[in-house]
Parts: sequence; structure tokens; C-alpha cells
Amino acid sequence: MPSMPRNDPRQYDDLAGEWWRPGGHFELLHWLAAARARLIPPARSEGAVLVDAGCGGGLLAPHVAGKGYRHVGVDLRSSGLTQAAQRGMTAVRGDVTTLPLATASADVVAAGEILEHVTDLPGTVAELCRVLKPGGLLVLDTVNDNPLSRFVTVTLGELIGLAPVGLHDPSLFVDPRTLTAECASHGVRLKVRGARPSVPGLIRWLGPRTESNGRPLGRIVPTRSTAVLYQGVGRKAAEEAG
Repeated sequence: MPSMPRNDPRQYDDLAGEWWRPGGHFELLHWLAAARARLIPPARSEGAVLVDAGCGGGLLAPHVAGKGYRHVGVDLRSSGLTQAAQRGMTAVRGDVTTLPLATASADVVAAGEILEHVTDLPGTVAELCRVLKPGGLLVLDTVNDNPLSRFVTVTLGELIGLAPVGLHDPSLFVDPRTLTAECASHGVRLKVRGARPSVPGLIRWLGPRTESNGRPLGRIVPTRSTAVLYQGVGRKAAEEAG
């Protein structure tokens, strides 16, 4: 088969069997999903909606299952959505740049490891903020745009197996200052912090191990540096009375 361009979403169809395979290509995404879930508080009201933008195979689902949300996942690829639906999510096929959801319909919007894949960052941020209710919470994680992050994520990451070859286009990586400004223009004051995988977890994942090791093999921990990977949390401004 001819090789696909970098960041081609069709690659996720070829990798569909990796979403839930312990120690597979998407192992690190499980750690990121768990870390993202720790930033999401329990639902404030019955019927609260959590929109999972670019949900993939639904890796966030088990980590928020007891928090009281109706979990709606939006993704381009049906191969991932099928698996997300199997884990109790409401699966919606759609593009994060034009979310097929009503304005102000979400109490929480999660955007995990998707912003470094979109070709229209301003449009995507606008959509994430549009579907968020006033007072709602935006939670995200993504990859910084600098030479170090490009080396770690693409050059080294693809070499040692941290990321499937060709899945990232480094030209789409996201500077946190740009992202913060885009969110602010839509009434969301985003605060960012650095994050990294635990070293023992990486050793267990990439080194010799047995299937009895199971999951989790590691976790994402906070760090002062946002140079490679970072998380963001922001709340949308409430509507002014009157």
C-alpha cells in the first residue's frame, strides 16, 4: 500500500486494534486519558454533558464513568467511535472544526491529544468554546511547538515506539501562548501546566515485560516545564446578568 501523508486520519482505521491493546501503540494515550480525567470534577447537576472532542476509541470513558455525566464522543473515524460506544459513550461522527452539537450544550469539553492534529486551530478552539455552556469547563492536553517537542515526539518518539510513524505532523504542534490567546478570545481563561510520562512506566512499556504486568504500566505526572507536553484547564465566563 502507498504510504499516507503525515497526520492522515485514515491511519486510525489501520490502527483500530491498538486502542485497547495493553502495551500497544496507544498505551501512552491511556495514561493521558487518566490524567485528563483527574482534571474533570464530578457533575454539578443531573443530566450534565461531557463532550469528548476527538474521542478516538473512548479511552476517557472508564475514568469518568462514575462522575455523573452523559459522555458524548465526537470523532471523524467510525472505527474508533464503534469502540467508544461499546464503553457506554454516545458516539457522534463529526469534525472537531465543525462540531455537530448545539451551542452551549456541554458542561465540560475535553480535547485530549487532538489540537496537534487539526489544520484549523482557531476554528477548532472556537468550536470547543461555542458548545461549552457559560461557566463550563474546558480540559485539554496537547504538544508544544518547538524544536525539543518535535524531536521528542517525532524524531525520537517514532524511533523508539512512543508514537506510530507518521501519526503527527510537527507543523501543527501548538504553542501554549497561541492557544491561551485563542481561548481568551472566546471567553475561556486557560491555565496551562507541563506534564510528562513517569519514567518507570516508560521503562515497563518499552522494555521487556510480560502480559501479566497489565495496565496501567505508567502515568502522567505534572512538571514545571511545558516544553513538550502540557495540559490546560479553563472555565468559560458566565453570562452577565441582564
